[in-house]
Amino acid sequence: MSQETILLERDGPVLVLRLNRPERMNAVIERMYVEIHEALASAAADPAVRVLVLTGSVLHRDGAVRQAFCAGADLKEHADGHRDAAARRAYIELAHETTRRLWSHPTPVIAALNGPARGAGAEMAVACDLILMADSATLAFPETGLGTFVGGGVTLHLPRLVGLARAKELIYTGRVLDGPAAVEIGLAVASMPVERLMDQALDLARRLAERAPLSMTLAKRHLQRGYGLELDAVLRQETDAILACMATADWQEGVRAFAERRRPVFQGS
Repeated sequence: MSQETILLERDGPVLVLRLNRPERMNAVIERMYVEIHEALASAAADPAVRVLVLTGSVLHRDGAVRQAFCAGADLKEHADGHRDAAARRAYIELAHETTRRLWSHPTPVIAALNGPARGAGAEMAVACDLILMADSATLAFPETGLGTFVGGGVTLHLPRLVGLARAKELIYTGRVLDGPAAVEIGLAVASMPVERLMDQALDLARRLAERAPLSMTLAKRHLQRGYGLELDAVLRQETDAILACMATADWQEGVRAFAERRRPVFQGS
């Protein structure tokens, strides 16, 4: 499959995977997930690729520059309402397989957040080994304000990154974190001006690539031991929770309100 939604850039032992739908703030669609799967499989099979960097792209329009990591699911497609129950489950499982592959990728994966990360974008970020953020980049889990539910293993990964109470606060409120705030709570490991982000990400990636490959693979595997089957169970539970939300009038209201740029009015049904 030719790449339409991602760009791959090689820097010696480092592979940069760049989400590339800048006109839609890199919002995910099925094809993007499939292309990410293919890129991860190819990288995993290539012993010369020792570190992966996941980042977003930039939209240049009318002299303005708009940075984006990933705005989440493309809600325009969801608002069309063309998916039946089976298609909805297949879409969620495709998204979950993406975060699972990022999490279980045999070499380190660095998320370099150059701009907003929401929903699926935030889920992919927390599935990576390390997060670097531009000072101006933001990350949030807005699902409760849209009538849906977090996925991608967030209910497992986030509490282990920032603690249970902080994870509850972030998921319950949808609070938006910029780079410095994410570093302060331990979600990101570093924050810097956006102009320096990729230089810093590549510098870190090159330093990791210099380490012994088997040692790095074993370090990642053993640090994440204990997640394995637990993560599979969590992803199944999150799938069921998302589907339960998608069957409600509140979910429809959340999607419509987002598209109409207004505050949703939820009825609890």
